[in-house]
Amino acid sequence: MNQKKELYKKLFTIVTPIAFQYLMASLVSASDAFMLGFLDQDSLSASSLAGQIAFVYSLFYGAFVFGCNVLASQYWGKKDYLTVEKTLAISMRYSLFIGGIFSLAALIVPEGIMHIFTSDEKLISAGAVYLRAASLSYILTGYTQVYYGIMKICDRAGMSSLIGSLSVVINIILNYLLIFGIGFFPELGIAGAALATVLSRVFESVFVTVVMLRGKCTKLNIRMMLRSNGQALEKDYWKYTLPLLLNQIGWGGGVTMYSVIMGHLGTDATAANSIASIVRSMIASLCWGIASGVGIIIGGMLGRNELKEAREAGGSFVRFSILTGIGSGLVVLAVTPLLLKIISLNPQSEYYLKYMMFMASYYIVGNSLNSTIISGIFPAGGDTRFGMICDIVTLWCVVVPLGLLAAFIWNLPVLVVAAILTLDEFVKIPAVYTHYRKYRWVNNLTVE
Repeated sequence: MNQKKELYKKLFTIVTPIAFQYLMASLVSASDAFMLGFLDQDSLSASSLAGQIAFVYSLFYGAFVFGCNVLASQYWGKKDYLTVEKTLAISMRYSLFIGGIFSLAALIVPEGIMHIFTSDEKLISAGAVYLRAASLSYILTGYTQVYYGIMKICDRAGMSSLIGSLSVVINIILNYLLIFGIGFFPELGIAGAALATVLSRVFESVFVTVVMLRGKCTKLNIRMMLRSNGQALEKDYWKYTLPLLLNQIGWGGGVTMYSVIMGHLGTDATAANSIASIVRSMIASLCWGIASGVGIIIGGMLGRNELKEAREAGGSFVRFSILTGIGSGLVVLAVTPLLLKIISLNPQSEYYLKYMMFMASYYIVGNSLNSTIISGIFPAGGDTRFGMICDIVTLWCVVVPLGLLAAFIWNLPVLVVAAILTLDEFVKIPAVYTHYRKYRWVNNLTVE
């Protein structure tokens, strides 16, 4: 009993700042939607669709961070700090390279990007303004997110949460000042929301660099980042990262298709779906924090060769994730009446939002279980391939085709289409849990 109590004490020491950081990050999207909603519904919808490029980029840097965590958490548990430093350098190299590509694309061809998500010319024009103004934020985000990942490994989760949370506060304040033109600040509307994001990322980057230079965590070795750190480690890194990257792209591409589908069903559907997604993300912050914390704890156990203990901890965390999901779903239902009073939408959008929130309440239960297992437990032991196959097959062979057929061939009502797009978490639960029980994830990946 004491051992389990210590396990959960350690989990929440890690999870609390991580979950809080997820929550604060989602507040930026919420503040964008809330403040732009005061301007007009088109600005709200356009910013939501334009924000999909940040989501798509997060799939790339997310994979690089996850891949870093797979190796770094085990080597940290083994106290091999030099290999942790090399792993950080590899992850940063690829994150900044891809971030540079996204920044250039948002700056040069924003209209082309918006055409992917909607055919409405007003939304395309407004979204292009947002993307061009936000272009610098992508490469800065790549830098900070990779370093946040390594800070959590080296027991600095609280520090990463503090910097990220302060950045969010700055972002929200600047949103208010730059969207509406308060005081001597110019009234920039949707461009103001984008500029606020860029300035908050600059703040993050500066403070992350200060933390690094003061030796509070593993330093980024520029020389290591610019050249290969040894074929064996790089090979190991890509062995575990490539399935995660394909998983992220496959899963994220499917989720992005949800926005594409809803974006072509009208601005009412787009606005309601945007708000429901933001609220769901805010409340799911605890679930994602638990998945991240579980991966770090189990990875450390496996790196120390505590295989039996890791297996027992995995079972305890799986049961806990189900309870967390149910509690989160109840919170979604509880906040729905308040949300409908606060948010100013068209009557049709409000009708859609009411039922989309109900869908979010049960979706989050499956999401909590699957994220803990697929994003936390499996990668901790290097089992990254199964999650990739499971997510890609579920989304691209089942849910996305059904959603496209429902929306554009069968012309089913918006809420029926939305309900179909919530099936993915439940379709894959039997396969995920069956694979979990095979315990192929119980592996020590470290080498001398």
